[in-house]
Amino acid sequence: MRTGSPVLSFLGGARTVTGSRFLLDHAGGRLLVDCGLFQGLKRDRERNWAPFGVDPASIDAVVLTHAHVDHCGFLPALVRDGFHGPVVCTPGTADLASIVLPDSGRLQEEEASFANRTGYSRHRPALALYTEDDAVKALDRLRPLPFGETLDVAGVRVTLRHAGHILGSAGVMVDVAGGPRLYVSGDVGRPSHPLLSPPDTLAGIDADWILVESTYGDRRHADADVAAHLAEVIRRTAARGGAVVIPAFAVDRTEVVLHHLRRLVREGLVPPLPVYVDSPMALDALDAYRAAVAAGDVDLRPGLADHGDPFDTGTLHEVRDTEGSKRIDRLHGPCVIVSASGMATGGRVLHHLARFLPDPKATVVLVGFQAEGTRGRALVDGTRQLKLLGQYLPVRAEVASLPEMSVHADGDELVAWLASHDTTPDGLFVVHGEPDAAFALRDRVGATLGWPAIVPTPGERVRLDPIRRRTVH
Repeated sequence: MRTGSPVLSFLGGARTVTGSRFLLDHAGGRLLVDCGLFQGLKRDRERNWAPFGVDPASIDAVVLTHAHVDHCGFLPALVRDGFHGPVVCTPGTADLASIVLPDSGRLQEEEASFANRTGYSRHRPALALYTEDDAVKALDRLRPLPFGETLDVAGVRVTLRHAGHILGSAGVMVDVAGGPRLYVSGDVGRPSHPLLSPPDTLAGIDADWILVESTYGDRRHADADVAAHLAEVIRRTAARGGAVVIPAFAVDRTEVVLHHLRRLVREGLVPPLPVYVDSPMALDALDAYRAAVAAGDVDLRPGLADHGDPFDTGTLHEVRDTEGSKRIDRLHGPCVIVSASGMATGGRVLHHLARFLPDPKATVVLVGFQAEGTRGRALVDGTRQLKLLGQYLPVRAEVASLPEMSVHADGDELVAWLASHDTTPDGLFVVHGEPDAAFALRDRVGATLGWPAIVPTPGERVRLDPIRRRTVH
């Protein structure tokens, strides 16, 4: 039995925008909130191969905020290495994780196999972090918990609240018996998300400590109409006979892109070009969104199905097989290709980029946050050479960045969301952001709300003793 004050350890998601892993130790047990993969910079990716920080078998339960791999993607390795407790998440997250995790394992196996065949990896042999079979076994641990319901697990009481980021995304309220109330934001969605209802506010939750993401903590999303911006890019690319390649996260971003494209075609703002969605995982996720729309899921805005399938542009081609993917790269003439991954870190989109980046008629459209060290970030920063599949390719295609299509709240929206909390917490931990963004949000919260805010360091451990300084603001 553990004794003493509850201790929060930042095993990931500290001063980086990936690898969210927050461990709560208290007298009644050990709870891990999120179990994400590190992405981006090599030094971060290598942390996926390092010892986890604690023995996975010693963790009593995991809670997932949502099904993006930077929040759930390490779970198969955790289970393989000895974790055997429940994994609590919303039903929507369970549905999407059942798609995302096996695909992640399969993709890692395929990339290791490709690297071994072509010899471009320095590892001999290149290995997968985990396999598709590891991922399937991990799914047996999932325990769905609907929004607003409470579950006693690992000696604490857990409640999930709507976060408005992707289907099923949640913030997590953790009540420690006789101890603090801890709220973990997960990724906070935007009030203007075209598909999802706005995130729940913090009114009435009376948390002692809050963890908040800071992906866009130092930025403000442009007020420009993102669909109009996308339409301009497509029209000028089509006019010169080029292809539009959109690296998009398989979960939610693909659906948002298709929703915008459908409206633009219906309103005659873009020509009805062939639209190829080339990602089995994205297409499975698309089916999950369609099912949620048909069921009137509480996550979604009402009326999405009033005019038919909200994701069908009328020229949509769903590409699941490898041969179909290869045929896309033999196309000539205007088209739109939507393929994972969203930061061009892996997946089929790499082959499309290899084909179209050297083509001055083509355009690559980046539709969300691009973490430091990713190919997407290099393109946003203006690189003229990009290493893909073991070789350097010239970047002659136009590169267009549409960060306003992000489904992360910006700095203004995060501060407004935090301000909905009725009292001043004992402390705010600013996580899941690059250092500039995290420190900017910390300083802004201190200046505008007067809250004590901390940007934790990787691996830092903090006692959650009651400070009792809260006052109404």
